[in-house]
Amino acid sequence: MALKDILPSKLGFGAAPLGNMFRDIPEQEALATVEAAWNNGIRYYDNAPFYGAGLAEIRMGAALKEKPRDQYVISTKVGRVILDEIEDVTARDLGEKGDVFKYGRPNKIINDYTEEATLRSIEDSLKRLNTDHIDIAFVHDVAQDFYGDEWLSVFESARKGAFKALDRLRDEGVIKAWGLGVNRVEPIELLLALEGPRPDGFLLAGRYTLLDHDLALQRVMPKVVERGLGIVVGGPYSSGALVGGPNFEYAPATPAILDKVARIKATADRHGVSIKAAGLHFALANPAVAAVIPGASKPERIAEDRAALEEAIPADFWREIRQAGLVNPEAPLPLLD
Repeated sequence: MALKDILPSKLGFGAAPLGNMFRDIPEQEALATVEAAWNNGIRYYDNAPFYGAGLAEIRMGAALKEKPRDQYVISTKVGRVILDEIEDVTARDLGEKGDVFKYGRPNKIINDYTEEATLRSIEDSLKRLNTDHIDIAFVHDVAQDFYGDEWLSVFESARKGAFKALDRLRDEGVIKAWGLGVNRVEPIELLLALEGPRPDGFLLAGRYTLLDHDLALQRVMPKVVERGLGIVVGGPYSSGALVGGPNFEYAPATPAILDKVARIKATADRHGVSIKAAGLHFALANPAVAAVIPGASKPERIAEDRAALEEAIPADFWREIRQAGLVNPEAPLPLLD
């Protein structure tokens, strides 16, 4: 089933921060953030066992347990199994993600994309999320940013295991859809080139934003539209860099990125546009995009995201950033294309 037919709205909630991403978030603050999302009408919640070694799922399950299950959509991910065994979190090899979740639970994380592990991962997620079903399952991080030179062998393991398992579960009606949840375009290209199995869409984090969209625009988005699939855009603020944060792609932003942010913000300020609104509206202007899922760990951020989505942005703003070369000339822009 196409993602656009499953997702209830264009704005969802990315739960990675609930796993204590970058900082130790108080329990009540995390729960209040999910409650704020609900109160602001958000009914799509994305999660993953990887986020804090199950912490984000546990917190979301606690926050949503009294909500009517037929009124919201959950996606989570497979590829990691969380054990009861404790490990040294400083010894984990998280690829480019480094110490992103060093404040999460210390439970041992096993990378495993086999069919057996996929089924176990879903069962474990159901328990942590306090729910009886998951709507969308994404295969997590089968890409070079996490596995380096071994990523193709990991992808092949997922092709033989997780892909086939999820394809079957979708056809049996256990889940509604499946795809990849990645930070790189190459795995999506590779899966789309296969004759089977048949994904329903993708979660692409950080690769279709105002700050970084060239590769996705050229190599992924047209194919997704052509096949009637959909993209959920994760990290629309580029790990916070777009909205004035210090990080881009889980690491300190480079001078070039900071300069681009400053130029976009200066243009936005001249037109009375919030930078969050520019980021969300840019992503949603592409016909391949089914939803955006900014992450949040503070309740007040949710209202900001909702307001940004509803903000009216003048066409002159988009014309100016295009003329200034701040976006790819082929990128669809609101009010212009």
